[in-house]
Amino acid sequence: MSGPRWLTDHEQRVWRAYAGASAILQAHLEGQLQRDSGMPHTYYEVLVALSEAPGRRLRMSELAAVRGSSRSRLSHAVARLEAKSWVTRESCPTDKRGAWAVLTDAGLAALEAAAPGHVAAVRETLFDPLTPEQVRQLGEISEAILAALQPRCDAARAAEEAAECEAGVLELPKSG
Repeated sequence: MSGPRWLTDHEQRVWRAYAGASAILQAHLEGQLQRDSGMPHTYYEVLVALSEAPGRRLRMSELAAVRGSSRSRLSHAVARLEAKSWVTRESCPTDKRGAWAVLTDAGLAALEAAAPGHVAAVRETLFDPLTPEQVRQLGEISEAILAALQPRCDAARAAEEAAECEAGVLELPKSG
């Protein structure tokens, strides 16, 4: 039986630098969006995903997968976006229990108003401090980490949704 694989001194420095930079970056971008646009980053990401989808619409289950969120958590965010008239839900004609999230013109306008400041903040905090070679490396590293984590995230999301179904919080659509 082997013991824990402790981090080397170098790995510990890398981990702490990454964790610190990630936390500060997320807090900065969250604050920028809240201050300048009155929306949390989660709402911005939902609006972006819908704006990039054909017809500015996605099935709720697809939107949850794109966002890496449970359908229950996404449903709460969409309800808040509906209250702002930025998103509407439409019934799916082929699946009575399915629904589409649809970006409204007001939602697109809110996204278009928020995007320039947000992009400037991302550029200033993430890309400007790096050389083009470092940006390329960051992309490769991030893609490798995402590829390694995606199966775990999918499994965790499925387990969370199964627990929500058992608790009666979420009803899964019938297949086929």
